[in-house]
Amino acid sequence: MRILILGGTAFLSSEIARQALAAGHQVTCLARGSAGRPPEGADWVRTDRSLGANAYDGVSGVWDEVVEVARDTVLAADALAALAGRAGHWTFVSSCSVYADHTTPGAAEDAALLPPLPAGTESTPDNYGESKSAIEQATLAAAGDKAHLCRAGLIGGPGDATDRYGYWPARFARDNRPAVVPDIAGHPTQVIDVRDLARWILDAAGQGVTGALNAVGDPVPFGDYIAASRTAAGYRGEALTASEDWLVEKGIDYWAGPDSLPLWLPPGHEGFCARSNWAARAAGLATRPWQDTVADTLLDERIRGLGRHRKAGLSPATETRLAGELLAVRSGR
Repeated sequence: MRILILGGTAFLSSEIARQALAAGHQVTCLARGSAGRPPEGADWVRTDRSLGANAYDGVSGVWDEVVEVARDTVLAADALAALAGRAGHWTFVSSCSVYADHTTPGAAEDAALLPPLPAGTESTPDNYGESKSAIEQATLAAAGDKAHLCRAGLIGGPGDATDRYGYWPARFARDNRPAVVPDIAGHPTQVIDVRDLARWILDAAGQGVTGALNAVGDPVPFGDYIAASRTAAGYRGEALTASEDWLVEKGIDYWAGPDSLPLWLPPGHEGFCARSNWAARAAGLATRPWQDTVADTLLDERIRGLGRHRKAGLSPATETRLAGELLAVRSGR
């Protein structure tokens, strides 16, 4: 296939490019290069998409597949206007954040969506779901029955720059001091390995798969994920469970960001990591055992540095303070 990737220099889009090249496809990456270079062997159209229609002057001809990962509605609209008419198949990597409700485990693709971001409104992290919803709508309008709306869940695996899924295996590998763990052993986690997602996007393009599909892994209890992370890391310390109310009282954040506990979700998100992937599996989505993703993520974390500054998770100082308070409560002091 002749494949155009709008990106190709970071995490998922770079993995798509690598796998496409390995499979013998002709790959072009259109990107600024601020996150790095495209994989060796890809053609690189180095441009800034904020230039609008002029950004696509360097990509001529027709494309068997175009892959779009944007979260900015303006950039996505410009790309669709310039390229949708020349694409045989169009994949938009959307997100399960487009859904309006996250309370229902097992919800499928027919669940209600967030209203699309109104035209003229700037895309920001706070309206991420609405932005993706708007781009889905624009993609269907421009690409129609050529469009695959790939609604990804949490993406994990080697190279994850969000520092979320890798926090726990990295924490257990860092040292054997007491670790603070939220008391949510039965809550679901749900991740798709970046390598499996990239393979699915390429397979779906080759097979002409279209429509909206949840590209998510199978739900895994948080307790099982923690146990696997401890085993992979060889952790011999004590995991101190803390109630959700206590963590909130101490100012610890959910999910992501500094001094957070990744994969711990706020109330009202009981279905966020438990969405149905049945339709995508029926269409060909295949995923590796989640334990393999844990092991490979830990290897990547070791390479990147277990003591590095992280975008998500407790700092060692915060965890030491919390652990001391938990141990003091236990001893009655």
